[in-house]
Amino acid sequence: MTDQQTDELRADVEAFCQEIRPTEELCYLEHRFNDEAIGLARKYNLLGMPYDSKYGGRGASLAAYLDAITRIGREGSGLRTLFSGHTSIGEYPVARFGSEEQKKAYLAPACRGEKILAFGLTEPDAGSNPLEMKMTYRREGDTFLLNGTKYLISNGGIADAIVVFGYPEGGKGRISAFIADTGGESFEHEDMTAKVGLPTSNTSMFELTDHVVPEGNMLGEEGDGFKIAMETLVSGRLSVAAGCLGVIEDCLKETIDYSLERSQHGKPIARHQLVQEHVAQIELARVTTASLLDKAIAAKVASDASPDDRDLYAHADLLAAETKFVASNVAFDAADRAVQVFGGRGYSQLYRPARHWADVRVCRIYEGTDEIIKLKIAATLLGKENSAFR
Repeated sequence: MTDQQTDELRADVEAFCQEIRPTEELCYLEHRFNDEAIGLARKYNLLGMPYDSKYGGRGASLAAYLDAITRIGREGSGLRTLFSGHTSIGEYPVARFGSEEQKKAYLAPACRGEKILAFGLTEPDAGSNPLEMKMTYRREGDTFLLNGTKYLISNGGIADAIVVFGYPEGGKGRISAFIADTGGESFEHEDMTAKVGLPTSNTSMFELTDHVVPEGNMLGEEGDGFKIAMETLVSGRLSVAAGCLGVIEDCLKETIDYSLERSQHGKPIARHQLVQEHVAQIELARVTTASLLDKAIAAKVASDASPDDRDLYAHADLLAAETKFVASNVAFDAADRAVQVFGGRGYSQLYRPARHWADVRVCRIYEGTDEIIKLKIAATLLGKENSAFR
């Protein structure tokens, strides 16, 4: 991607964010999915940013793509989740592991905004440990029949196709991955709206009952599912971290602007030392997250250049996990500090800090809970033979 193309992408993302903001804020207050986001993202060609132009993407570098996700994150984690679910974990496994036929059938229309994708790994009883999933598949002629339930799936109720994971029926064998088209009587979904935050994002659970998937829609080889899921989560964690950086940036701007405008005790609250502490801590969160994200991006790029090098992959995997952990925690703290500076107004969803505070909390849960990521970090340092889960 040339510098000019990078600048054009940045300009398109900025135009998208400016245009979507009024609608996003209204939808948030009305607690409903922002159904204008997809059409507007299609208008600015933002639904396949990091993928090859031959599939309709923008061919953006990982750094340029995550810079775009950071900017979108400033508008809210709900809007950013739409992109992460579609691009970072929906399109990614198809681009990385899919056949050319699968890329033409799913990646290309997804990049053009003709199909929305999602990633279906989590189940009601299989969250932090996907190996405990209950979804199964069986071969029947030249098709597979999938049975089971997936839970808390971003974009799950609006997706045209979902990358789904399951065990072979009968309990013998490893997890496999499939590209499952949605719709029909064998696919039932329910949108999950009783959430603390992310009201403008679609979150769904769905049940498959003998849901037919063509033989050609198995992703990778049979038994490759766990590997595909884990590598996809590296991509997903980077997008969450980038989105959290956007949250921090917006909280910093809102805090500075408000503290300079708001006066108490005869002077702007920006001149009160304890308010200045909040501003300083949010800035430290910003620079820390940005620095970690740069390192994680470099590691992922190096790993992508040598996909068979397991040491490079392990390094990229670890840095993505560490960055996501730090970013999500300091973003929540930044939002909390912004709410505190705003005082009573900070507790109102009419103001941006309250919305960030409610939304960003989930970033410490999805794509790997805080606890699981800590165990992952420790196991990497101590050796897998000392892993808490074996």
